[in-house]
Amino acid sequence: MKHNLISKITLFGLLLSGLYANAQKTNLEVNIANTVTKIQPTMFGLFFEDINFAADGGLYAEMIKNRSFEFEVPLMGWKQPNSSKHSLNQQSGIATTMKTLENKSNPNFCRVTVNDDKGFSIINEGFRGMGIKKEGRYNLSLKAANHNGAFKKIIIQFIDKDQKVLGETSIVPTSTDWKNYSTQLTATGTEAKAQLKITFEGTGTIDLDMISLFPEDTWKNRKNGLRKDIVQLLYDMKPGFLRFPGGCIVEGKILANRYQWKKTIGDVENRETMINRWNTEFSHKPAPDYFQSFGLGFFEYFQLSEDIGAAPLPILNCGMACQYNTGELVPMAELDPYVQDALDLIEFANGGTETAWGRLRADMGHPKPFNLKHIGVGNEQWGPDYIERYKVFEKAIKAKYPNIIIVSGAGPSPDGEFFDYGMKELKKLNAEIIDEHYYKSPEWFKENVTRYDNYDRKGPKIFAGEYAAHPKGVEDGSKENNWLAALSESAFMTGLERNADVVHLSSYAPLMAHIEAWQWAPDMIWFNNLESYGSANYYVQKLFATNKGTDLITITKNGKPLTGQNDLFASAVKDSKSKEVIMKLVNTAATAQEVNIDLKGSKLQSKGTVITLTSANLNDVNSFAEPTKISPTEHDFKLKGEKAQMSLPAYSVTVLKVKMK
Repeated sequence: MKHNLISKITLFGLLLSGLYANAQKTNLEVNIANTVTKIQPTMFGLFFEDINFAADGGLYAEMIKNRSFEFEVPLMGWKQPNSSKHSLNQQSGIATTMKTLENKSNPNFCRVTVNDDKGFSIINEGFRGMGIKKEGRYNLSLKAANHNGAFKKIIIQFIDKDQKVLGETSIVPTSTDWKNYSTQLTATGTEAKAQLKITFEGTGTIDLDMISLFPEDTWKNRKNGLRKDIVQLLYDMKPGFLRFPGGCIVEGKILANRYQWKKTIGDVENRETMINRWNTEFSHKPAPDYFQSFGLGFFEYFQLSEDIGAAPLPILNCGMACQYNTGELVPMAELDPYVQDALDLIEFANGGTETAWGRLRADMGHPKPFNLKHIGVGNEQWGPDYIERYKVFEKAIKAKYPNIIIVSGAGPSPDGEFFDYGMKELKKLNAEIIDEHYYKSPEWFKENVTRYDNYDRKGPKIFAGEYAAHPKGVEDGSKENNWLAALSESAFMTGLERNADVVHLSSYAPLMAHIEAWQWAPDMIWFNNLESYGSANYYVQKLFATNKGTDLITITKNGKPLTGQNDLFASAVKDSKSKEVIMKLVNTAATAQEVNIDLKGSKLQSKGTVITLTSANLNDVNSFAEPTKISPTEHDFKLKGEKAQMSLPAYSVTVLKVKMK
């Protein structure tokens, strides 16, 4: 009797658990036949700003810090360990900086005076060291004027912290006048903290300038080009656009140190070095050695955009310095040069070789236009002063280039007085695209998935130009790029995609950071002198960007979008090129969830692909030790008729792809 009772209780428990399991299933419906709107090719892209040593010391592969001796402390980055006096009255040698009026953009050079032949040396420390790889080849170039033929040889070596030589070459300076020299070093070992030692054989005086060192193995093997591993991460995302050069760096703390694109093109030697605005911006992360050589300038940005298949999106100063700093304004009567810079930039990008700026582009190696379609006026400005200046830019640009799409800004925040004013005034002006920025908590991103559901469909389009979930603040570096942040962003991104008729562009920010030289975190890509990796946030962005499709379709529960009900979020698209239906499903719950998806409106193949991005611990991060700890896994999937039944893991992003017949 007791046994029968236990059996009945067990059976009843199984029935209850079955009913409970069924109750937890979410039934969804996808209407493949009904296109809601077309998805812009620019839907998911990249934002680049020279913060966190992202350009010099990062993407731009130059290994010498202060190569032309133009830093405010002219010998910053350089050491001369044996310049001390070896007798009562005489130094073995000394390096000092000199000025010339002949080159106003590069006025300084280094004068080395050697008093004996005991091997006087200068050493460059690189950007937190120099990353060299065994058997790697590195191209060195410099300018020298060997006065009176005093020096027979210049010996160039990689050394480690113990002065061990890890590669050596030499140059024979043959001219008493300025002359360019080049040579190559092959590294005999791998070292993240190498330095470059330059030793002089002879006595007398020699002048040096533009001492430069690049790996031979750059992106597309371009001489003096970009770091291959970092660009590969960008290329793999298949971004729709590349926004450059920022960011607050566009504005400058004062207008004198704003970003001026015309100073970043032409011969690299003649590009004027300038202090980076992030040099002293944050008291917790001072970077007194943070300068801009502009070796990565506007031509290189356009070229990079082309390389990775992204539409270029330059942002220009609108006559206002950063309003968080001085807020310096150009008087309206003096705004014309700023407006002309915008018009000239469009000609530089798109003009024929018969135009002045188009000819310069051709002379730099790119006769074909860059096909610029967008331009941004101002970065993160707000208030009446911005609107007044925007009107002038808009009128001039549209008069000469009516097809160029202008991106305007709604200030630094996604709400509040500045935002409300900017949106109201820009709508009155029929602005085409408004740039919105938000750095908020993970909770904010989940709570704002429906942010664009009620935006005016006839109003300006939106560029979600800078956003990132911040679990804490900016203190923890790469630990800020945890799975909690990335998962909440993925939920928010389903809302961006569901509103593709309003949201035309979006990009995470900032893009990258040197692990030993960052000022701001979180960041999408982290690198050191030898390696780089994508954060969990990178893999979320990549999943959406590589699966954006061409047409938005609906995925609903009881006729309503999935915007957080039961901690589930979803969006769906189809791709007319690959003939696929692509569904993105985000489960932010701590338990797995079952979903049944009814796919209607098109005949489908019986097999599909499931890509899953997940991690059991919301505090998990990728790292140099485990660069793909949080990264996608992929497996095949079988439909049951027109239905897809699947279990979504806890804390997961799932992409389901099915081919249409």
